[in-house]
Amino acid sequence: MFGVTTSDDYKPVTWMGRLPVDVTTILVGVHVAAAIIACLLIASGAAGVLDWMQFDSMRVLSGGQVWRLATYALVHLPSGLLWFAIEMYMLFIFGREVEKFIGQRAYIVLYGLLLLAPSALLTLWGLGQRTGLAGSPALHFGVFVAFATIYPSAELLLRITAKWMALILAAIYTFELLAFHAWTDLAVVWTSIAAGFLFICARGAAPEMLWWENIKTRLQPKPKFKVVPKPAPSRRSEEDVYQSIDPILEKIARSGIGSLTAGERRQLDRARNRLLQKPD
Repeated sequence: MFGVTTSDDYKPVTWMGRLPVDVTTILVGVHVAAAIIACLLIASGAAGVLDWMQFDSMRVLSGGQVWRLATYALVHLPSGLLWFAIEMYMLFIFGREVEKFIGQRAYIVLYGLLLLAPSALLTLWGLGQRTGLAGSPALHFGVFVAFATIYPSAELLLRITAKWMALILAAIYTFELLAFHAWTDLAVVWTSIAAGFLFICARGAAPEMLWWENIKTRLQPKPKFKVVPKPAPSRRSEEDVYQSIDPILEKIARSGIGSLTAGERRQLDRARNRLLQKPD
């Protein structure tokens, strides 16, 4: 159920008074602090520091500046602070629900995947063409996609369900980037979408993805069946039949056939039928 903790691995990292501080809250705090520092750096004429944080495939491949694979997400320029505030609000609301559902460790893995998968892809792309990346919109949209995969029917703005909201936003993102031929940005967005969706599906946390389960079932190797010949039914020998009814025959000899119980009569009939069916 939306809004309920479902993972045994979820617990606050720390407390601020009576308020729990989870991983999502810490992430929001880190991004907000990075945005404030960026504003101060630009205001003081030290914007060059931010250049060392942005992803640049040439500097990663040639200069070995591998920290850029992660620090690009902490570059928040003042010109986009309004959208940044909306982005942080969505991270806080939806990220906490994802964290509650899959647990802290899985959530940290998911966030790391969403952080590193796009920059890793652009590093490979950079072998043929120089690529760059700064900011975290695609990263946090991937968190929302994870939420929509877990709670596809949750009603959001204007009672639009989460799965449709995710599809609408993905379409807007896609057409906007297509219009400007921003192929690397488009690749980053869809890498984040795929990473968020597939990670949740792989954990079996998508309640309305029966078609996904069917695909996984079909892809799994089918067990090899070995035909085992059916054993021939064993027949009791004539001596065994007589031994099973010897007590009944002795009772008839002593007290007559009328002394037999209903069960003994049935047992006598079954023995007679077996002897009649026995081949010569």
